[in-house]
Amino acid sequence: MRRWHALFTVALLVTVNELPSKQKKKEEEKPIEDLDKQIYSWTHTFGQVLELVKNQHYSPKHIDTAYTKAMDAFLAALDPHSGLLDPKAYKLMLESTSGEFFGVGIVIDNTRKSRDRFLIVVDTIPDGPADKEGVKPMDKIFEVDGEPVEGKSTEEVIAMIKGAGGTKVNIKIMREAQQEPLSFDIERDVVKEQSSLSFEIRDQNIYYLSLSMFSQSAIQQIEDLLKKSKDKQYRGVILDLRNNSGGLLNAVVEIAGLFLPKNSLVVQTKDRNGKETSKEVTKRAPVTNGQVPIFILINNYTASAAEILAGCLKIHSEQNGGGKNGKEPLLVFLVGACTFGKGSVQEVKPISNECAAKVTTSLYYLPGDVSIQGSGIAPDFPIERTLPQSEQMVWFTKHYGRENTFENYIKAPEGSVTGNGTCALEDDKDKKKEEEKKNGPTRWTERAKEMLQTDNQLRATISLINLFNLYRDGLEEDKFANRADAIEYIEKLFVTAKTLDIVEVKS
Repeated sequence: MRRWHALFTVALLVTVNELPSKQKKKEEEKPIEDLDKQIYSWTHTFGQVLELVKNQHYSPKHIDTAYTKAMDAFLAALDPHSGLLDPKAYKLMLESTSGEFFGVGIVIDNTRKSRDRFLIVVDTIPDGPADKEGVKPMDKIFEVDGEPVEGKSTEEVIAMIKGAGGTKVNIKIMREAQQEPLSFDIERDVVKEQSSLSFEIRDQNIYYLSLSMFSQSAIQQIEDLLKKSKDKQYRGVILDLRNNSGGLLNAVVEIAGLFLPKNSLVVQTKDRNGKETSKEVTKRAPVTNGQVPIFILINNYTASAAEILAGCLKIHSEQNGGGKNGKEPLLVFLVGACTFGKGSVQEVKPISNECAAKVTTSLYYLPGDVSIQGSGIAPDFPIERTLPQSEQMVWFTKHYGRENTFENYIKAPEGSVTGNGTCALEDDKDKKKEEEKKNGPTRWTERAKEMLQTDNQLRATISLINLFNLYRDGLEEDKFANRADAIEYIEKLFVTAKTLDIVEVKS
């Protein structure tokens, strides 16, 4: 038995006709005690179907595939995260936990459903095979080796993309601002995903850490960063959990222990009868400097274990009272968009024929008996991602947005003073990018820094940290800023994505 806490998505069973509401309610109210009776009845019916196939079907081929798809559909009809892992998908899942595999280096959208026509590339791993061939974030994969991805589970598509090292896979994608599909032949290779990156934003005196998955190296990196923030009084620490779709729970507990007092509750699980099945608490003393606020970036791809970390830190920060209750201060704020809302636990259990059943067995509950299932976690400061611009907007601005887009525009004489600072021509920028491309592949950290320069959510978080420090610096020494007061103050000065109260002024 293996408990798996990453975000998985499997096929959904869809019916064409909507059941009347009364009939729906009646079916939902069926007691679980009748389960034996229902299973026996439908097992008999399934047996009759198998007998018909055996005796009368014209071409009873692909029996293995038919069985695995039937069992997968059965489990997926119970909930969207249960399903069957056929031998290929099960082997792939075991390989993916080792941190090294033969693939093309893409981070995919785990929230897709099998009926979706595309598999969205959330990001590409810098210097990976796909990145080198020109695949980009937000590309939509619709075909792998000539087979449409529509109707296939995410695990199936991943299994099609991965394979033996040195072999090639063909993927076809749709891209914004491109009228025709693009085709890529990508050679599979060993892909080592970097799970964390940290930077010091020197001019702002702020530390930034991005965490894409939970690993032992990431735990050590966070600990080192927090120790540095304790040695040097930084204005704030930004923990980026955007696009982090989960990982193993023990890593989350260890990371939470860096922030929370020993024996603090991180999460518990309860079965369908509401009985507690497990309870996870921190097992070490924290290393955080309570004087340094922690701002956590979240979005709709923040899911499962990442939601547990963000949620439990937020709740403990609310309960902490800014250290006024005698504890070490803990100030945590969430910035960005609502998280995915996956608060269920799946257990992967090996079964016969080299398959495994992934079954939802319980729900997560954060401190205070809070469930995130289906609702997610709301940010304290809602800020939608608007930068960088879409390819379509970049193209439009380049070709239509300025005077210099006209072929015969008049150029100012050399040496002329043109406005209060000048903007580089798009052609010059393109030439610079081409030169950088010729000089060799962009390193992971360099690419990350480039992306952060156009990240409006990051810049907004820096502004929030500065406002927080402005608020706290104005307080008397014995009146340490608590979380609720700080949010109230910042919201008065910082306009977030919350609805504005706009009223027409009539003459």
